[in-house]
Amino acid sequence: MPVPLATIAFVCVGAVVWMVIFYALRRIVQNAGIVDAGWALGVGLAAVTYAATGAGDPFRRLLLGVLAGTWSFRLGFFLLRDRVFKGKEDGRYQSLMDSWGERAERKLFRLFLVQAIFIVLFSLPFLPVAGSPLRLFTPWDLLGLTIWLAAVAGESIADRQLASWRANEEHRGRTCRYGLWKYSRHPNYFFEWLHWWAYVFLAVGSPWWYLTLLGPAVMLFVLYRVTGIPYTEAQALKSRGADYARYQQTTSAFFPWFPRRNDS
Repeated sequence: MPVPLATIAFVCVGAVVWMVIFYALRRIVQNAGIVDAGWALGVGLAAVTYAATGAGDPFRRLLLGVLAGTWSFRLGFFLLRDRVFKGKEDGRYQSLMDSWGERAERKLFRLFLVQAIFIVLFSLPFLPVAGSPLRLFTPWDLLGLTIWLAAVAGESIADRQLASWRANEEHRGRTCRYGLWKYSRHPNYFFEWLHWWAYVFLAVGSPWWYLTLLGPAVMLFVLYRVTGIPYTEAQALKSRGADYARYQQTTSAFFPWFPRRNDS
């Protein structure tokens, strides 16, 4: 089964156009955090494109479109509502803009274009699912669906718990240790990473199955080394200081686990 190069090329061009549109929207709303929503929604649109044009089992392609589309639009609209329309600009982007100085606008445009590359990269795990000839439902499909449900539910719960904590003025300057945030400093990141394993199992039997491993592998690298945990925690230490430092000493950074005692 040949790789659909024409569809991949279409997604590449579409991703660039999509992020240029979001850059233009950023000029209107004056909030660089919109780039994250653009990425999430763009990946979902790429998934729907592959699902619609794939040569695999039609029911599997329908499931792909529903799962990836639902994940994408939930995350994308949450980011738009929580970080763009309701909240102030993410401190990570404020720090970047300040450090860039006079070159800030030009570098920000490049950042949006880099997100177009990430849209293409993170869309590749959908290709093996869309091209798989196996009929639904295999035991691997059930495992993938179970992982997807757990991951999206966990991420949604973590997002709501954090939003609820921040809405209380009495919590200003304090770190959320409520619910899932008691067991992981970044439960939303953990469940986002877990979500990508769903497509690994949904693609079992596809000739390009190995491509699905890009999802969890690249996401883990990005969260640990690029734009996730390092920037988020640096900003948290600036805003919450010693309280967040104690949180770091007692709570797992990523994988949920029971908190440690802090005897200091």
